[in-house]
Amino acid sequence: MLKIKYNILLGLVALATFSSCKKSFLELDPPTSVSPDEAFATESDMLIALRGTYAGLRGADFFGRTLPVIGDAMADNAYQATPNTNRYTVFNRYTWTLADANITGIWTTGYSVILRANNIINNTSLPASATVDQYKGEAYAIRALSYFQLVRYFARPYTDNPAALGVPIITVYNPDLRPGRNTVAEVYTQMVKDLDSAYKLMAKPSATAAINSSQFSKYAAKGLQAKVYLTMGDNVNAKAAALDVITNSGFTVVPADGVLAYWNDASYKTNRQETLFEVSSDAVNNLNFDALSYIYSQYGNYGDFILTDSAKGLSPLFSATDARLALYPRLRRRNSATAAFVTAVNKYPAILGDRSDTKVLRLSEIYLIAAEASLPGNEPDALTYVNYITSRRNADPIASTGAQLFEDIISERRKELAIEGDRYLDLQRLKRNIDRPADYKPYILSIPYADYRRIFPIPQAELDVNPTIRSQQNTGYN
Repeated sequence: MLKIKYNILLGLVALATFSSCKKSFLELDPPTSVSPDEAFATESDMLIALRGTYAGLRGADFFGRTLPVIGDAMADNAYQATPNTNRYTVFNRYTWTLADANITGIWTTGYSVILRANNIINNTSLPASATVDQYKGEAYAIRALSYFQLVRYFARPYTDNPAALGVPIITVYNPDLRPGRNTVAEVYTQMVKDLDSAYKLMAKPSATAAINSSQFSKYAAKGLQAKVYLTMGDNVNAKAAALDVITNSGFTVVPADGVLAYWNDASYKTNRQETLFEVSSDAVNNLNFDALSYIYSQYGNYGDFILTDSAKGLSPLFSATDARLALYPRLRRRNSATAAFVTAVNKYPAILGDRSDTKVLRLSEIYLIAAEASLPGNEPDALTYVNYITSRRNADPIASTGAQLFEDIISERRKELAIEGDRYLDLQRLKRNIDRPADYKPYILSIPYADYRRIFPIPQAELDVNPTIRSQQNTGYN
C-alpha cells in the first residue's frame, strides 16, 4: 500500500504530456488507483499533491508557453516572423484543425490540472486545520483559473449568451462519466463559487508577512475573481473585488524606474511588489527549450514572434517617455549582422538557470480592472485608477471622457498587459472584430467576431472517446 500511495503522489507531481493521448480527460488516472483519501494521509502528502497541481499549470500547452503566446499572436500584438521554427504557425494564420496538438494540449492539460485540484478539494481524510484550509483554498483557486482559460477559448463570451454551451464541469473523479458541456453561465457560476471558497479558506496574511507569488494567496484569488466578474460584464462586483485587493493586500505597483529590473528578475517574488500570481519556472522545474522565453528571445534562440510595428500595431502606441519601451528593443533578428531590424520582445529574457516566469495576475491589471469597471457611471474614479498606472510608466496621462475614455483604458490594457496572453481574450469579451496590422501579411488580417474560428473546436481526441460531447461540437467545425 505504501508503494502504491507513493506512486500516486509522484504522479500528481509529474507533469504528463497528453497531446497524443486518445483517452478522455476523465481517464487520466486508472480506476484501480487508491483514492485520494487513502493517498493523502498527512498534511505533507497534501502539500506534495498541491505542488503537483501547480506543476500542471506549467505544462507547455498551458501557462508554460501556449496560452501566453496565442493570446497575442491570435490578436494584433505579436506576429510570427520569417524565417521561424514553425511553432504556433496555425494560430498566426487561423488554420488549425480538430486534431491540432496545441489545442488538444490546452484541453487535456486544463482538465488534468482540474483533476489534481479536485483530489485535494474533495479529500476528507484529514481533519480541518489552518494548513489544510490553506491548501484546499489554493486548489479551489487553481481549479477556477483552469476553467477560466478553458471556457474562454472553447466557448463564446459570457456577455454573448450565458445559456450557450461552455465546457464540462467536473468536480469529482468518476472513471465512468462521459459528460456533456455545461452552459457558459454554469461554468462562470462554478468559478465564482470556487473563488469565494478560496478567499474564505486561505489565511489573511499579516501586514509584514512575505507572500510567495508562485502560490495563490487570498488576494490573488480575489484578483482573479475581479477579472472573472469583468469578463462577465458585472462591473459592480468586478470593481468591489479589485478595490479589496488594492486597499487591503499591501501590494504595490512597480514604479517606472523599476520596470526593466522587474521583468529581468526571473525569480518569484516575496515582497508584494506587482505580482499577485505567476507560474514559476526555476532552474530545476522548467520546460527547457519549450520554455516561454525561447519563443521570443533573439539571442541565439527561436525568436519566432516579434512586436507589431506598422499602423494599428502595438509599438506605435507607446509614447517616447514610456518606461515599457525598454522591454521592446530594436535589434537584428537572432544576432544576425545582415537581418532586418525588428522590435523584439524582452519581457521573458531568462533562458538559462531560472527561466522567466509566466505572469498570470499583476496589481497593475487590478487597477485597470477598477478603471474599466468604474464606467460608465464614475469617470473620475476611472481616470484616477488608469492614471495611477500611466504615472508609474512615465506615460502620457489620460484626460478623455465618455466613449473615448473607455477606449483609452482598453488601449492602456493593451500596452500594460502586452505579450502576457490577454489581448485576444479582451477582444473576445468585448465582442470586437480583430483588425490586424500589415505585419501579419500575407496571412489573414481581418477576423470578424462572428467568425467560427474565434473559438476553438472540441478536440478530436475528446470526441473519439466521449459520445455525449460528440454532438456538441462548436459551430463551423462539424
